[in-house]
Amino acid sequence: MSEFVHASCENQVAVVTLDRPDLHNAFNEVVMNELTAAFKKLGADDSVRVVVLRSTGRSFCAGADVNWMKRMVGFSFEENVADSNVFARMLRTIRDCPKPTIARIQGACIGGGVGLVAACDMSAATESAIFSLSEVRLGIVPAMVSPFVMEKIGPGATRRFALTAERFDAAEAKRVGLISQVAPNDRDMDEWIADQCDQIKGNGPLALTHCKQILTEVGAMMWDELQKTTAERISRVRVSPEGQEGLKAFLEKRKPSWVADAPDD
Repeated sequence: MSEFVHASCENQVAVVTLDRPDLHNAFNEVVMNELTAAFKKLGADDSVRVVVLRSTGRSFCAGADVNWMKRMVGFSFEENVADSNVFARMLRTIRDCPKPTIARIQGACIGGGVGLVAACDMSAATESAIFSLSEVRLGIVPAMVSPFVMEKIGPGATRRFALTAERFDAAEAKRVGLISQVAPNDRDMDEWIADQCDQIKGNGPLALTHCKQILTEVGAMMWDELQKTTAERISRVRVSPEGQEGLKAFLEKRKPSWVADAPDD
């Protein structure tokens, strides 16, 4: 039984809810382990097509829990490394989840919360949401979130926000690519997320998993390796049962089997 993270699934859409509203959904070791476990489980569940990450209360995630930080002050170097690896595993598990992931952001999204958003494939935020990589104000650094944030918004924007620790709004977050959509209110945000989920559910499940993998891999490859890897990947997908079904459905002008019950366009 999870204490702070709850997961549910309906109509192939899983919802992972971070539920510490009294502490603005701040992280501690329990939260990190529960998020890791939830995304691992849902990533392996064939009934899940897409995962939405949300939180309760006024804030999406205010970063590290103050009480957890107090304990860290007395940690040795080795204990700090072990603790940081728990955080890194959580972000990596979300980033590498085989299912598409969508973050739903309201209120404050600070420090590690920005890392959560960056680890997801796409995201939506209300106009009133506020973001900040605030670590240097505390005399520490956004080391663990930096690979995920830099992958999402690039080195230039990452350097600016990590070095200034400034707060920026949802419009700026969308401009630099941290989030995908800005909505005026919760209702419009949820409508946009529901529409993205419907779009994703119309796509091949195996194709989506391979698509996420190849998009992750290509950024670190040389061109010769890219040609070999991408050619092999598309070939494996084309000859798979899902690939054959999708191609035949297109040629036969019908819905593929994974959306067979959907109404015709």
